[in-house]
Amino acid sequence: MSAETIRPADAASARPDATARRVPLAVLDLVPIAEGSTAGESLHRSIDLARRAESFGYARYWLAEHHLNPGVAGAAPHTFLGIVAASTERIRVGTAATILGNYEPLQVAEALGTVAALWPGRVDLGLGRSGLPPAKAGGPDAAAPTAAVPAAPPLPAVPDAPEAVADPAPLAPNAVVDGLVVPPQRPFRFDSARFALQARLLGRTAGDAARFADDVDALRDFFAGPVRYADDTRPDGVTVQAQPATGTPVELWVHGSSAGESARLAGSQGLRFGANYHVAPSGVLDAVAEYRAHFVPSAELERPHTIVSVDVVVAPTDAEARRLAAGYAEWVLSIREGQGAVPYPSPEQATPDAELSRIELDAVQDRLDTRFVGSPASVVAQLETLQRATGADELLVTTITHDHEARVASYRLLAEAWGAGSSAAESPVAAASVDSAAHSVAGSVERDGRADAAGEPSELAVAAVGA
Repeated sequence: MSAETIRPADAASARPDATARRVPLAVLDLVPIAEGSTAGESLHRSIDLARRAESFGYARYWLAEHHLNPGVAGAAPHTFLGIVAASTERIRVGTAATILGNYEPLQVAEALGTVAALWPGRVDLGLGRSGLPPAKAGGPDAAAPTAAVPAAPPLPAVPDAPEAVADPAPLAPNAVVDGLVVPPQRPFRFDSARFALQARLLGRTAGDAARFADDVDALRDFFAGPVRYADDTRPDGVTVQAQPATGTPVELWVHGSSAGESARLAGSQGLRFGANYHVAPSGVLDAVAEYRAHFVPSAELERPHTIVSVDVVVAPTDAEARRLAAGYAEWVLSIREGQGAVPYPSPEQATPDAELSRIELDAVQDRLDTRFVGSPASVVAQLETLQRATGADELLVTTITHDHEARVASYRLLAEAWGAGSSAAESPVAAASVDSAAHSVAGSVERDGRADAAGEPSELAVAAVGA
């Protein structure tokens, strides 16, 4: 892929000075289902991976949230989170990200509060913004129904999918910013009927993405609690406690894919921010710059703190890593074409990239160009570039291979190579050990460097509204 090398002055000045220091590594798990396997087997493998990631020295283990995907079992992170916490001893566990519009804030507070009450000081709550755009004027959702909601409500309004182009223009070249590949943004197709059905099944409503800031405020109130609500019938209102969330330490994150509302909200509220390089690489530098530009110190955080996500496959040699990475293009294509992630194919059954059409390959080229695949030394060099270019305080690694042991080995090889270049104080293992103190949504001060990210819009969730 051709590339244009640039180093914009605003990109260089928007991030703090970044050295070659080793920042902590964390794990993002989508709970992928391998071709020929089952969801139950995949969940058991994720428990095994969490235990082994802890032994390798990873600082955090986060679960993504994705619905109605044939090849992904990570649909209920709040349920699975407690199982992962119970199966490990020290590693922080969390979500990256809880798609807040899929729940009421009280439900999220109670679910995460339960886990945090049992394993205090180990729980992170990452929040992602996605949802439906406002209803079109005169559309089916323009006015709220006054009668009872029917058993099968009409599908909510959804954005129009881009029309297919028979012979699209060649892709613009990638930019290279301070050594980091930053591809141009590529719109991907999605099945609007499928998107609408998913929205209906999850109880989404038109314009619900606009509630994100209010929902974040409500969550913080529940964890700080008690919360008093105004009520016309009581002069003092109604006071509630969201047990077991009230007073329970949970570390709060906001994730984003662009220089939009999520980045600004995380900055203005003094929260930690997760930037998404592994799904939306075109927007990562703008997202972290926007977050830092709006950052205001808070009781929870004295200075900006970011984690950046990245797709990685590591093997003893570059050639073996490339073999294990086969199938990625068709897997991403299944997401971007709207059918939902397919079970991840084996290297032997994977469709070679060369057999994809130009249109299909163009649709996933940005993901191929920004996936770090190779030997430990090769991938470490690329991670160093990502950390330097973004100024990330932590890196969030997601690895998908057909074979579970190959996936485990990838994380092990990376941890060994990354830790080999660290001082004891900067290594992921050391970072994990210093995080014994509880971090709460209201009142804790940043002590170490570790985090979470996933961001919006999620391709797997086919979320049409991103920030």
